[in-house]
Amino acid sequence: MTPPTYPPKPSPGDRIAVISPSAGLPGLFPLPYELGLERLRKEYGLEPVEYPTTRMMGATPRARADDIHAAFADPTVKAVFASIGGDDQITVLPLLDRELIRANPKPFFGMSDNTNLLMFLRNTGIVGYHGAPVMTALGRPVAMDPLTAESLRAALFTSGEYELKPADRWNDVNRDWADPATFDAEPEMLPGTGWTWVNPDRVVEGRSWGGCLEIVGWLLMADREIPRDLSEFDGGVLLMETSEEMPSGEEVFRTLRNMGERGLLQRFSALLMGRAKAWSFERPNSPEEGARYATEQREAVLRALRVYAPDMTIVFDVDFGHTDPQLVVPYGGLVRVDGPARRITVTY
Repeated sequence: MTPPTYPPKPSPGDRIAVISPSAGLPGLFPLPYELGLERLRKEYGLEPVEYPTTRMMGATPRARADDIHAAFADPTVKAVFASIGGDDQITVLPLLDRELIRANPKPFFGMSDNTNLLMFLRNTGIVGYHGAPVMTALGRPVAMDPLTAESLRAALFTSGEYELKPADRWNDVNRDWADPATFDAEPEMLPGTGWTWVNPDRVVEGRSWGGCLEIVGWLLMADREIPRDLSEFDGGVLLMETSEEMPSGEEVFRTLRNMGERGLLQRFSALLMGRAKAWSFERPNSPEEGARYATEQREAVLRALRVYAPDMTIVFDVDFGHTDPQLVVPYGGLVRVDGPARRITVTY
């Protein structure tokens, strides 16, 4: 693998691509999407450029790959944002032109199903950014959460170290994007509880890998974008978080167990586990039910790591992934986990 390098940053006034490599949900739910575009223009000074499949549900993998190629190949486009995730981006991966993208490196922002493209970029030699999809992070009702907004601004426009901070309030309950009233009030937030540290007796600094646990599991099953030489992960930082599909604790355990059986899990020296998404429209958990689900997930993670990586430093409830606020974490970039100081620093 080529060691990833950070692509050039955009500047205010630049054009940026907005694409839908997974699902064209902007076509079904224009309200959060248009709000996200407006914030990119007004709050970040960037000019979004849409592509043919950005608002198209059911676009073929080839059409979505064409949009990715067009976004990276256009010299006037300085960064690429995913509108949102989905569940079939894995079908786009085989159609991507690695040499075209390698020759035109750009910052890419996305998460969830965009774990596929983030992993592809890392293996192509490009640092990506886990977080900040247009519809969720930028399209948040009333205002972006300050932690999200500040993290995105730093990732977009600056280079160097940035310290991630625990949220003093958080939320994972969604409201109906089709209802205009959703956008009249900010989400109701819960008090923050900080991060939970396990084995915080060392300082780990390494390149990150991982993403949405369900997508990582699918990529392992399809054997796509998983390096043959796992030594490149030695001493690295594993990022893991789960989606609104809310996999059971047993499923989380089995995915991590399979990573351990493959010899992958034990390569990393630290794990950042995103706050568990514990609410969905299909499973509208009460706060108490959500807390039980999160506890079940934490116990599943600890169960797997006791077997395969008992000395790994773990930080639970980090504010990235399917949660609000949503910190941006470099994918393939440097992450420093300072256990004694209880600090997480990333390099943008």
